[in-house]
Amino acid sequence: MKYVSALLLLTLSLPVSAGAKPKPTIFYPADNQHIQYTGRIDFSDAKKPRCWAPGAYFTARFAGPSCAVVVNDEMLWGKHNYLEVVVDGKPSRLLLTGKENTVTVAENLPGKVHTLTVCKNTESNIGYLEFVGLRCAKLLPPPARPTRRIEFIGNSITCGTGSDESVVPCGKGQWHDQHNAYQAYGPTTARTLGAEWQLTAVSGIGLMHSCCDLPLVMPQVFDKINLRENLLPWDFSRYQPDVVTVCLGQNDGVQDSTTFCRNYLSFLQTLRRRYPKAQLVCLTSPMADARLTAVLRRYLTGVVAQANAAGDAAVRKFFFSRSYTSGCDSHPSLAEHQLIAAELTAFLKSTLGW
Repeated sequence: MKYVSALLLLTLSLPVSAGAKPKPTIFYPADNQHIQYTGRIDFSDAKKPRCWAPGAYFTARFAGPSCAVVVNDEMLWGKHNYLEVVVDGKPSRLLLTGKENTVTVAENLPGKVHTLTVCKNTESNIGYLEFVGLRCAKLLPPPARPTRRIEFIGNSITCGTGSDESVVPCGKGQWHDQHNAYQAYGPTTARTLGAEWQLTAVSGIGLMHSCCDLPLVMPQVFDKINLRENLLPWDFSRYQPDVVTVCLGQNDGVQDSTTFCRNYLSFLQTLRRRYPKAQLVCLTSPMADARLTAVLRRYLTGVVAQANAAGDAAVRKFFFSRSYTSGCDSHPSLAEHQLIAAELTAFLKSTLGW
């Protein structure tokens, strides 16, 4: 996949030939009804909707040959927030370079009407993004939302950590430079199935034990917008998924079976209260070693059997066929995320009839 250099894009407009007049554009603020948002986003300031979560995105349609996106970056640790910008199905990965950014995402486009998706590629602990608005000739009503919705719960694997070496190779730059939530297995699965997606994921997090000195576990923060800091209550009525996948256990490691299964069942009960109609799918970790994979297979088999015996037939399990560890820090690579997504997509198609 070819990515466009951020240096070519982080300007309001590209040079035009001598004597050519630039097309007039209009600024459309972030609260315009034609901008379609998906993900755990804080709308307390409707003019600057703010997101921390990887994979949060918005979609818009516009007329004219060009479009610019205005976005603010918390810059919590410097220049680390990446966007995935998709224009008419063609993705580009961009690094933001300041607290206030006007990013030309399209120029000299053929045709009259174009579709734009802008996705946060980096994780909660990189800091928030605020979407301020769009600049284009004319903003049009967005495409109809997909009727299917999926939520992917997980850790760094679900975030797309360590997957993308297209700009900065492993061992170079910063840890954040290889993040790509948009190309991770969850959004890839959702797009293949024609579904919206939401990533509820934090690097290092576990079901009952997190790694890397993270003092929180997923059941504690599941009801928040900013999961990494356990802040801002999330309104679950904003997004009711048809399917919820749970990919936890990698950071827990091998735990006492009774304790782990009890905690897992309790979390499934939380999910069921929030999502009474969703299919819940318990996944093994796609980067687990042989020992942890065997343990998770055994534990999840028991958990799902108990949930089904208690009357919840919409709880299922899915075990990945192998371990995927060729990305940075033994995480799945971009190519492996495609393989993980292919496995999960086939399972969901056959199970749900999608």
